[in-house]
Amino acid sequence: MKRKILISIIALSILPVTIFTQNLDDALRYSRTFSYGTARYMAMGGAFTSLGADLSAISLNPAGTGMFRSFEMAFTPGLLYNNTTTAFNSANSTDFKYHFGFNQAGVVSSLISNQGSEGLVNLNFAYSWNRTNNFNENITIKGISDITSMADFWALSSEGTYYKNLGGSAGIAYDAWVIDTITGSGGTQYGTVFSNYGDSDPVYGQTIRRVINNDGYSGEHALSIGANFSDKFFIGATLGLVRLKYTGHYEHLEADYDNVIPDFRNFVYTDHFEASGTGYNLKLGFIVRPLEILRIGAAFHTPSIIRIREYFYDQISSDFDDNSAYNFRNDPRRYAYTLTTPFRAMLGASVQIGKVAIVSADYEISDFATARFSKASDGYNYYNENQSVRNALKTASVLRLGGEFRLNTYYFRGGYGLYGSAFNGDEINSDLTYNAVSFGLGFRQQNFYFDLGFVNFSNNLEYMMYEDEPYLKPASVMFTRNTFTATLGFKF
Repeated sequence: MKRKILISIIALSILPVTIFTQNLDDALRYSRTFSYGTARYMAMGGAFTSLGADLSAISLNPAGTGMFRSFEMAFTPGLLYNNTTTAFNSANSTDFKYHFGFNQAGVVSSLISNQGSEGLVNLNFAYSWNRTNNFNENITIKGISDITSMADFWALSSEGTYYKNLGGSAGIAYDAWVIDTITGSGGTQYGTVFSNYGDSDPVYGQTIRRVINNDGYSGEHALSIGANFSDKFFIGATLGLVRLKYTGHYEHLEADYDNVIPDFRNFVYTDHFEASGTGYNLKLGFIVRPLEILRIGAAFHTPSIIRIREYFYDQISSDFDDNSAYNFRNDPRRYAYTLTTPFRAMLGASVQIGKVAIVSADYEISDFATARFSKASDGYNYYNENQSVRNALKTASVLRLGGEFRLNTYYFRGGYGLYGSAFNGDEINSDLTYNAVSFGLGFRQQNFYFDLGFVNFSNNLEYMMYEDEPYLKPASVMFTRNTFTATLGFKF
């Protein structure tokens, strides 16, 4: 049976999923947050829901703002080294990327200070910038394909559409002779260059190479106010001003280096995507100290409402054995819409052993199925996309653990974080979890401190370059993100 017949059978089941995939990626990319901040915060795994008194912790639990006892300022540069290893069709590839930037900068000051009194002891105001995610990564996927091509995906997705009405990536693939109509189909069925456009059985054996270059970040300006009552009860509120920038770029090459495919040399498809957004959220929290050694904290974060602007273009070039070559590009497109991220709720407890050691633990939940797209600039209705979010995603939990040991003016720290999967059990990445192992050192005097932190994030995911089931198998991608941070702080 010719491949083109199988393609027409499964076209209707695959196409809706393909259209939605990018939106699902967007919802998760802009909703997940990780433990970025001061070197102390990161070294202790971000387990600060009950600890407070850290300029990054005010974005986690604003009640910690009330624990500061003096004017304080700090800033934290960080260096990311992101290494990726991929496996595709028994071939392995590696890639890496460095990125230097600021994870945190902030200041806190007292509005009211009644040290030593009962009732209201402190009322503090704080500002901090905290990075919440780092999107910088390079990924290379390479292997020999003996049964599929991205051209099959374009042919599949075009079934039933008259060739003069083709648009998007399939439209320029048609213009570049990567796909063409099947003779006698009335211009609505398609074959690929690998099957001589439906006139013969397909021949594969080409090298597939996809190079992915992603850049950007998400972060938050946190404006917080916190009160201390009798050094026993602390409350606070934070207004979070969200900022994000993201660039996703990939080049997909298929090349007949071994001359096994008649008339074909190569094609290169490029996909470029940019997004920027601003938004806001509100956070409320408390910390209670029922015993001198014990602190218990809780916080709730409202969904972030983010207005996102997008810019997108794609292009294709092709080259054939008769020395003909083509290059086509779709007109750039711009979009704007609103994303409402999930709520976050967290509970934490810590034990302070005199002035020698601290042990802390946090538990957090977020219902990613509640992420919503709305208010498209072109009036588009996101009902189908939002329904897909509800079907594909679920509530995910985060466990953060941290510890600190003091030896005179020196501090030794460690932490661990486990970020649970946001995908339902029948999704391809249902077991996508993130592990974070961290440690650090600190030196503190009365008016000055200097901290160093290191965090290793790791996770594995299954990456589908395009939809062509059951022929295309996912590439396995293993991420190792090492972040080095240093915090310089002053107290007055």
